[in-house]
Amino acid sequence: MNVGVSLLLPLFTAAVLNGAPLLFGTLGEILSEKAGNLNLGVEGMMYMGGAMGLGAAFYYETLSGGNANAAVAVLLALLFAFLGGAFGALIYSFITITLRANQNVTGLALAIFGTGAGQFIGEYMRVTSGGYVSISNELKAVFLNSPFPLALQEIPVAGPILFSHNMFVYIGIGVAVVMAVFLNRSRAGLYLRSVGESPATADAAGINVNRYKYLATIIGGGISAIGGMVYIMTIAGCVWNHEGLSGEGWLAVALVIFCLWRPLNAIWGSILFGALMILYLRLQLPFIPDQLYKILPYVVTVIVLIFTSMRNSKDKQPPASLGLHYFREER
Repeated sequence: MNVGVSLLLPLFTAAVLNGAPLLFGTLGEILSEKAGNLNLGVEGMMYMGGAMGLGAAFYYETLSGGNANAAVAVLLALLFAFLGGAFGALIYSFITITLRANQNVTGLALAIFGTGAGQFIGEYMRVTSGGYVSISNELKAVFLNSPFPLALQEIPVAGPILFSHNMFVYIGIGVAVVMAVFLNRSRAGLYLRSVGESPATADAAGINVNRYKYLATIIGGGISAIGGMVYIMTIAGCVWNHEGLSGEGWLAVALVIFCLWRPLNAIWGSILFGALMILYLRLQLPFIPDQLYKILPYVVTVIVLIFTSMRNSKDKQPPASLGLHYFREER
């Protein structure tokens, strides 16, 4: 293995690790925005998902007396993380779809509420458990290690690239593929996109606009929250860190724009953003402060916005009714 490959492989695997939470956060927001709902509360939902996902695995192991089943622990972490985000998205949906409140303000309120709720849950677990919330090393290995055999992981070059990641990387890629097929190849996906583009036209065609908006936003919120759980259970090492998720949700919102609202683009986009997030650890230059490295994902997003606006291509624009309310009586 030459020097270049030996230097790039650790960077790639670290980028994939750091990009996995962003992938889930981005996919959930894409689904919500495809229905015309601009939910800026991704940060809050990821906090709730992180706290509830860790809490589910932690309390399950505690109640099982050390005989926890790894598969059950993973499923409970996924389920409770999803439910936490879905609950936050349900509040957002009721306020913005039924009550027709401003989506931007409601999303920011959800970000603050969800962050506070997630930190409260995490700190409550920490205080009641004696100051340290974590799962056993045996369960940690299930969350942190690759599900593939060691023989596949040790294949030169291809092994680390394809088979060395934790299970949530592959789950996230699977969700992205399924979402892309759903949005582009299914009747329900076509209806969902029509609601986001022109709810009046969709309503005239007999599509239940509010139902699609509610379902897309709630399911999208649950998917985004899984990203918070993935961060806590992988990057944070299955230990609660009340500041660990800070900024992840806002990066996911930026990544939605960067990948042009396309689920498959979110796969490589999340890896790129993951690399930019850790670049200051791998490429340290004494005359460049760490803060400049950390703003790179946002700078790249702004550049993409400028170029897509200049090209003025319809397929590279957000849904036409994104962030706008639909008043059926005005149809």
